[in-house]
Amino acid sequence: MQEGDIMSCNQKSRVALFPGSFDPFTVGHEDIVRRALNLFDRVVVAVGVNRAKRGLLEPEARVRLIERVFAYEPRVEVSRYEGLTVEECHRVGAEWIVRGVRGASDFEMERTNAMVNGVVAPDVETVMICTRSEYEVVSSSVVRELLTFGGDVAQFLPEGININEYLNK
Repeated sequence: MQEGDIMSCNQKSRVALFPGSFDPFTVGHEDIVRRALNLFDRVVVAVGVNRAKRGLLEPEARVRLIERVFAYEPRVEVSRYEGLTVEECHRVGAEWIVRGVRGASDFEMERTNAMVNGVVAPDVETVMICTRSEYEVVSSSVVRELLTFGGDVAQFLPEGININEYLNK
């Protein structure tokens, strides 16, 4: 065994948590996860649940949708959580939080969240990944708005996802 082999055997797995409501999960979210896989050994997509809000999709449907998107990617896991994001990081063994940033307003909000998380859990670091230009206008709220008025949302969702299979009935 060579020295490099010993180091790789003892190296800790780099786990990142990508938290969000993902209501619904979009092509922009998918792109952030795929790019995060270039930086981390494992990415946990964490579906946050806020019982005070009624979403377009039930949390279980969001989990199923994301699991389907990454069915053939063993380095992506999906969890469902309530409470503090940093607590979910600790539960799944993640030392990083991944956030996608579309513009200046996203950055300011995520910077504030990262600063608070750093105080609450100094062992968890936030990594921001800038959204690719083709996904800047894509957001879950845009998808929900289009659906409300009967618009076609296929171009905003991961390939092969039919949102009607996941909608609250």
